[in-house]
Amino acid sequence: MDEKKLLSIENINVHFNTRRGVVKAVRDLSLHINKGETLALVGESGCGKSVTAHTINQLIPMPPGVIESGSVMFRDRDLLKLPLKEIQKLRGTQISMIFQEPMTSLNPVFKIGEQLADVFLAHQKMTKKEAHAKAVELLDLVKIPSPEKRAMDYPHQLSGGMRQRVMIAMALASPEPGLMIADEPTTALDVTIQAQILDLLTDLKDKVDMSILLITHDMGVVAETADRVVVMYAGRKVEEGTVFQIFDNPSHPYTLGLLNSLPSNEKYSDSSRLEAIPGNVPDLLSLGEGCPFANRCNYADDSCEKSFPHSTCIEEEHNIWCHKADDVKKTKGPKS
Repeated sequence: MDEKKLLSIENINVHFNTRRGVVKAVRDLSLHINKGETLALVGESGCGKSVTAHTINQLIPMPPGVIESGSVMFRDRDLLKLPLKEIQKLRGTQISMIFQEPMTSLNPVFKIGEQLADVFLAHQKMTKKEAHAKAVELLDLVKIPSPEKRAMDYPHQLSGGMRQRVMIAMALASPEPGLMIADEPTTALDVTIQAQILDLLTDLKDKVDMSILLITHDMGVVAETADRVVVMYAGRKVEEGTVFQIFDNPSHPYTLGLLNSLPSNEKYSDSSRLEAIPGNVPDLLSLGEGCPFANRCNYADDSCEKSFPHSTCIEEEHNIWCHKADDVKKTKGPKS
């Protein structure tokens, strides 16, 4: 494994057996996260982002979930081959996770300080007094005012932004920080608090020297936070590149559709409507072998229905998976 890479996922396939049939949630996905970087995994709901994150931590419920094939290499170990006890040791020590809704992730009957202290007691040898002191330190690190007082509060006494900061503090309660998985960490927050949380994550990444896998459908969050971006659609990777390449030179029809649907002061007046991607997301139960975006793509022809495309290199580090890469490039014209 490349020394620069902290995590490397190779050809992961994750399926769910349901009463209606087999749902192919993630198909032939490969990606990597370098040490000290933020990788954004982008796509609309149901594209396989959270399933990918849960596969890393072996949080996929099995059954009905099945990891059909692939590998997840983390610090030279394949996580999919480790016994559950080894994975449990890694959770919260080297790989941590921030879930979407902090209110449902925190236990309502225990104080914030107690829940944070439990993380230290579970993974490190220390007394309850020492663990509580460390919990207060972390609350201060994530910029919660009056951390000693807030450690004695229950989750319902904190605002949504403060609860999310507590979840970040829990993710940092690691003796050897490696990878933080942030699954839609700002979804339930208002715009002002979102910006504060994103600034906090970026600041902490540099302070504790960790990598972040950021899962989101918000391109504004991606632009502000990410170093590299992987765009997913219906369980497939369709575009990958640096954040500048994705925003300055989007080259897959789906990525173009995502960015064109964003509001812009230059592009829209008060009376105009936002652009939308036509059609509907395909049923994951009946996906064929072709490009899953074919039924919504203006460039698609019969070849798109028959097989999933090989990668096309747009420039160094920038790749798309599209049969019509040349047609898309001609339509877009030269980069501005």
